[in-house]
Amino acid sequence: MDDPVTLAILVVAIAILLFLIYSTVHIVRQYERLVIFTLGRVTNGSAGPGLVLLVPIIQQPVKVDLREFYIELPPQTCITKDNAPISIDFLVYSKVFDPEQSVTAVTSFSGASQALAATTLRAVIGDIPLDDVLAKREEINNILRTKLDEVTHRWGVKITSVEIREIVPPRDIQDAMNRQMSAERNRRANITESEGTRQATINVAEGDKQSNILRAEGERQSQILRAEGFSNALRTIFEAARGVDEKTMALQYLEALKVLGQGQSTKWVIPMELSELTRPITGAMRSARDVGEGQGTAAPG
Repeated sequence: MDDPVTLAILVVAIAILLFLIYSTVHIVRQYERLVIFTLGRVTNGSAGPGLVLLVPIIQQPVKVDLREFYIELPPQTCITKDNAPISIDFLVYSKVFDPEQSVTAVTSFSGASQALAATTLRAVIGDIPLDDVLAKREEINNILRTKLDEVTHRWGVKITSVEIREIVPPRDIQDAMNRQMSAERNRRANITESEGTRQATINVAEGDKQSNILRAEGERQSQILRAEGFSNALRTIFEAARGVDEKTMALQYLEALKVLGQGQSTKWVIPMELSELTRPITGAMRSARDVGEGQGTAAPG
């Protein structure tokens, strides 16, 4: 063992053995796949997960990650349809669905996707006005995802989502937007105040209306009660007047003449109707006298 040549041979043999083991035995995780090249050609698609044994030197593996990953794009300056420059940065989420295509169809998927996303963003924003860019983020995300997926699909990669993180318009446009927002808030405040005033006026008018209705109803009931009282009084007077005959009226006139006679006046004006009223009395007195005389004449016989 002290011979240097023997020691060198032993070291080389151990190194070759370790290399052969490393080249032959591969442990593939659940989220990974191996694309195997046999003498430079892809054979048997992809392998894994689990233990995969390869022929050293003849077979060469390329490991592909199947997990979803994202590409963060730096802020991109874009020109909108109405010639307004804005800065946009966004994220692109994607995952490999065909490991063989992702290795053989594109050199560097990450770099190609980043360049493709930047150019697609500029093309999409150039067809949209500034107001729509600020108000329709979700729609822009869907358009970007669809356009990117059309290209990356042939690379064996699926674009799962595109998310715009921030849109920064120029300073003068920001100031104009702030003034517009302030004016909109003032307009809403004025509308709310006027609506409150209108509702208050309606409530007051409704209260006055109900009050007038109640007042009129009370007045109507009062008039009905007064009319009913007056009607009852007239009915009582009429009932009393029905029991007064001509004799009673004549006696009332005589009483009135008696009172007049007790006064200081020396002249009286007697209505002609008095003679008509005294006729029943004189007739009754004459009848009584005739009855008395008849009874006196009958007594001597």
